[in-house]
Formats: sequence, C-alpha cells, structure tokens
Amino acid sequence: MKTDIIERELQQGRIVVVAGFQGVNEHGDITTLGRGGSDTTAVAIAAALKADECQIYTDVDGVYTTDPHLLSEARLIPQICFEEMLEMASLGAKVLQMRSVELASKYNMPIRVLSTFSEGQGTLVTFEDKIMQRRLVSGIAFSREEAIISLSGIPHQIGIEGMILSKVSKANVEIDMIAQNAANDNKSDFTFTVQRREHAKAMKIVEELATELGAITIKTNSKVAKVSLVGIGMRSHTGVASTMFNALGKEGINIQMITTSEIKISVVVDEVQLEQSVRAVHRAFELDKPLEPQKSTFIE
Repeated sequence: MKTDIIERELQQGRIVVVAGFQGVNEHGDITTLGRGGSDTTAVAIAAALKADECQIYTDVDGVYTTDPHLLSEARLIPQICFEEMLEMASLGAKVLQMRSVELASKYNMPIRVLSTFSEGQGTLVTFEDKIMQRRLVSGIAFSREEAIISLSGIPHQIGIEGMILSKVSKANVEIDMIAQNAANDNKSDFTFTVQRREHAKAMKIVEELATELGAITIKTNSKVAKVSLVGIGMRSHTGVASTMFNALGKEGINIQMITTSEIKISVVVDEVQLEQSVRAVHRAFELDKPLEPQKSTFIE
C-alpha cells in the first residue's frame, strides 16, 4: 500500500478520506472488496501508517457476549483477543469482517470497535497477553441459516467419505460441520451441515449418491441453527463442554450435532430453540454478569 499522499496530507493537518470498499484487481480495473471491505481497508491503512490502533466506528458500541438484539442481558466485552474475534466473526458475529481481523493479527494492529452514535471505550481487539480481565469464555455466536443432511447405511469402505464430500464440493456447496458414526452390519452414518440457501442443491447431489450407492436413508432438516461458545479459557480449564451441554439439557434442547476446536464448541439445534439455547448457555457461564476485577497475587 502506497501511503505517500496520505502522509503528506496528514502532515499538513488535513483529514484524509479514503473510499473504504474500493480496490484494484490484477488487470488494473477498479473494483469493490465486497461486504466488510471498509473494515479491511481501515486496518490495512492503519498498519501501513504504523498507527497505535485502528478505530472502527459502527452501529454498535462494541463487541458483546452475544447479539444484544437477541438477548438484552448481553454484556459489552471491554477486550477480546484476535483469535477469539476471528472465531466469533467466522461463526456469525457481524461486528467485524473476518479478513480485517486476520490482517490486524498479522500486522500487530489493535482494533477498537466504537459506536458512531454514542460515547464509550468500545471493545479493544488485541493480543491475548494484553488483556487485563478475561472470562472463562468470551461470548456466544450463532447462525440461523443452517441445514443438516444425514446419510444412513453407507457401505463401510475406504475413501467413501472423500467421494461424498468431493461431489458436494464440486457443486460449489460449502460444507461446515461433519460427523460420522459407525453402525451395525459394516455400515456407517455420515452427517454434515450446509448453508440453508444451498440446501436444495446439496440434496440433489445426495439423492443421486443414494441411487448410486443403494440402500441409503436420507434425513434432512433445513431449519436448524448453529450455536457456538468461544473462549481462550477452554485451553486451560476443564468442564466447559459439560457445563454447556447440561445447560441445554435442562432446557430440554436436543443437540443434533457437535464439533469442537481448541477455543470453540459448536452445536446444532432446531431453529425455533435458538434464543432459548443462547439464553441458557449465556446464563450458565454468567456472561450476563459484569467482569470482576482481577486480583493480584504477591509471593514473598
């Protein structure tokens, strides 16, 4: 990124306005960076100018423990690390564009999310070791636009999973969560989720596969939601998954699918139970309560 003109104007005390979503492709054509492109541009400019931080003003006053439009008890998160913010963005949180967080992490550029309409400190997205106060988990992200497809009675043979996924991928259908269970009679069950808008396309491929492989039962639900718990505290604490699953169980919520990573646990539930699920997990981890000041320990 060339910053000569920007730096010259700044030195003269002028305010520089840059189109946040414009770019140039490999042929020199002016194009757009797509939704969230202004976030990415802001971080790139801040990094190129070696700014102290990149401040992004938006329609919310920061990053919350979950979407405050869904749950009024959601709390503003004062600080969150890049890794957690990346997970939140990829799992449905719409505060920051994922590419902008990737750039910020790569170029050591803290991002502060602030409100255009009100005063406040907002949320600082920074490195894990810079965070003064932290919870066991930071927040809950969710996505409504999910569909689940399950194949039962698949012949247990080497490479069949890759064949199924290849056929779906070749149709440009993005697969999110995957699970497989061994069944009786040398058969297995294979389940995966796709975006709801691609459900019909995926089902057409799966039905063709069922005809090809024979004796396969297809079950599907195009009205499910994904609820994801995110937090770097999962690395060093046990019992996070059991707390989440117990909270959902007490509410009578059926978990249809589970995936985990080092700092994330995602479950698939019926869409009609989304708000109930988020509320139960939010309460179980006391995300509705303010952060307690951390106590220092002194060793004599």
